[in-house]
Amino acid sequence: MAEAVLIDFFGLKLNSQSNCVLLKTLKAVQNLHATNTKFLCIMHCHNLRCENNGEHDDNKNELINSLPIFPVGFEVISNSSMAAILYIIKQKLDEKNLTSIKIMTTLQRKALMKVFIHQLFTDVYHFEFEDLLLDLGESHIKESIEINTITNQELEEIQNDIKTYLRSLPGLKGELTILTSSFIPDIFIHGFTTRTGGISYIPTLSSCNLFSSTKRRDPKAVVQENLRRLAQAAGFDPEKFHRIKTDHANGVWIMGRKEPDSYDGLTTNQRGVTIAALGADCIPLIFADPVKKACGVAHSGWKGTLLGVAMATVNAMVAEYGCRLEDIRVVMGPSVGPCCFTLPRESAQAFYNLDPQCVRLIDSPNPYVDLRRATRILLERGGILPQNIQGDFKSDQNQNLDLCTSCHPEMFFSHVRDGINFGSQMGFILIRE
Repeated sequence: MAEAVLIDFFGLKLNSQSNCVLLKTLKAVQNLHATNTKFLCIMHCHNLRCENNGEHDDNKNELINSLPIFPVGFEVISNSSMAAILYIIKQKLDEKNLTSIKIMTTLQRKALMKVFIHQLFTDVYHFEFEDLLLDLGESHIKESIEINTITNQELEEIQNDIKTYLRSLPGLKGELTILTSSFIPDIFIHGFTTRTGGISYIPTLSSCNLFSSTKRRDPKAVVQENLRRLAQAAGFDPEKFHRIKTDHANGVWIMGRKEPDSYDGLTTNQRGVTIAALGADCIPLIFADPVKKACGVAHSGWKGTLLGVAMATVNAMVAEYGCRLEDIRVVMGPSVGPCCFTLPRESAQAFYNLDPQCVRLIDSPNPYVDLRRATRILLERGGILPQNIQGDFKSDQNQNLDLCTSCHPEMFFSHVRDGINFGSQMGFILIRE
């Protein structure tokens, strides 16, 4: 049995005939679903009558007055935008932690509804469809698509509806904030994001979450809007944007060559192209060579740190662009600190072997590990000048780059702190055009 039942009356004109059919339909739904359903909702609005920011009070009241009294949560959500209706419903589902949803809709609207669902939800949610039989005549239902088909124009209209609605939403948790480094010359645009200023509303993802997956509740459309706002604030083109495909290893993609299926380092010398590394405890690293005008990013978790992803990225810049080690500058973005990050003793031992100062309480079952110190050590051993590394205890501490992500929930996302449904920030860099 579905936890939530959504009844699609979008496009239904209200009159004496339709109210009679509507009431009959809802009584049938009540008898079948209401006892065990935690959220029962009617989606409704006729495009030609929607006023006052998409909602027509008389229209809505007329619909409400037509309904029987339901014993469990029942709501009518009315708006001129289907994207708005479904996004409002999604927030209500998330508040109630519901993931099993039945949508009752007409055959004519099923294909369209599936496209909206694909755009606004992830695989966390499980949808089933039931045919809604409303014998009101063709003039009473707007049939924008043929059964089970949708045109490219209609797909574009749906995507524009979603983009327009998401752009209208206010930023949450304050202004969008980007941390920058004085180490990076002005020929580059760069930064490390914080969690503020986006539209993601789920607590552990709020608000500027920059990663979507099938296992999290933020859909790609929301993450894309967060990225658009970041791009606008930072001054880069979101259409020329590439993020690392994390594998927690040491593979590097040199842009211009064939792209691997996964990689934790990325380099380029193309102007105007933004490259980025995600992180939610792992270190987002930025590399910049102002002499050869080349740059790179890397995602360095504990496995990638030990596998040498930082120097693998440096070596790619040296080999591909002729960079000199003494010219490359490296900035570590915010990550989990040794105050909060532990590993099983057998894994921590590798960091202890690198340098005993990288580990605290090595004899405990879960010693504390300093990823940032380990990264600096490996970079210095690889030939990067100590003064060209920033973002840890040895470098400038006035730019918040060495803050622990787990210790600062108001500023950063953290997997260690928030669990599996965590959000992601990123480090990014591009060469100005």
